[in-house]
Order: sequence, then C-alpha cells, then structure tokens
Amino acid sequence: MASRRVKITFPEVLVGRPLIYKLGSMFDIVTSIRRADVGPETGWVILELQGEEEEIKKAVDWALEQGVRVDPITGDVIEG
Repeated sequence: MASRRVKITFPEVLVGRPLIYKLGSMFDIVTSIRRADVGPETGWVILELQGEEEEIKKAVDWALEQGVRVDPITGDVIEG
C-alpha cells in the first residue's frame, strides 16, 4: 500500500463542495486530514492518501479536474 501527502487548495467556488468525501468514496483510498484552514472564500487541506499507487493517481487527477490545486508535501505536517 502506498501513501502520499498532498496539500489541496480550494478556490472560493469550491470551498463548500464535499471533495474530500468524494475522494474517499469514489476511489479505493483512505483520506486522513492532517491539517486544514478553510474559510468562506478559500481553504486548504493537507491530506494523507493511502491505497494503491494507481488509485491515488486517479484520485489526484480527478481532484485536479475539479479545479483544485494539488501540491506534494514532504516532511512532518503534524509537527508544523
């Protein structure tokens, strides 16, 4: 099983949509929220995605298609 940490940044138009929920339900991955800051106009979430590498890639590609920004994260996001 692979694991990847990403930062997903939401524009205002997507802040209220359940994109994290959909990642976990549409794809065979586990999503763990590590940190987040979401407001009425913008937001970001650091996720740990676990599953088969191909399934993680499909999930990230889908998220990009929805209009969010996805950046890889390295290091310990819990410690800050």
